[in-house]
Amino acid sequence: MNFKESKAIYLQIADRICDEVILGQYREEERIPSVREYAAVVEVNANTVMRSYDYLQTQGIIYIKRGIGYFVATGARGLIHSLRKESFLKEEADYFFKQIHMLGVTEKELTAMYRAYSKKQNK
Repeated sequence: MNFKESKAIYLQIADRICDEVILGQYREEERIPSVREYAAVVEVNANTVMRSYDYLQTQGIIYIKRGIGYFVATGARGLIHSLRKESFLKEEADYFFKQIHMLGVTEKELTAMYRAYSKKQNK
């Protein structure tokens, strides 16, 4: 996994796990890899993955069954979607709109770009 310096590694791993849940790699109530297994996959220290799992647990995305492992919580996909949407609207949308305004991108251009993007994604 290639990590960005602008964000903590454990958060990037948590984001990756969330992506995997959204994409259906891990379904709700399904076991996810152990801390050691996941650490081997992403090539980081197991403590870093443990921190990611702890974070995801506090968010209600995963939970632990003692002696069995970590599982995706019921409703995790919807929760991830809600958290990401809220984060985008609070943290990224303002910067995005500022750039559009400064660059003079019109509403018509933006709408056309979004429609083209959506059409491509739906194929």
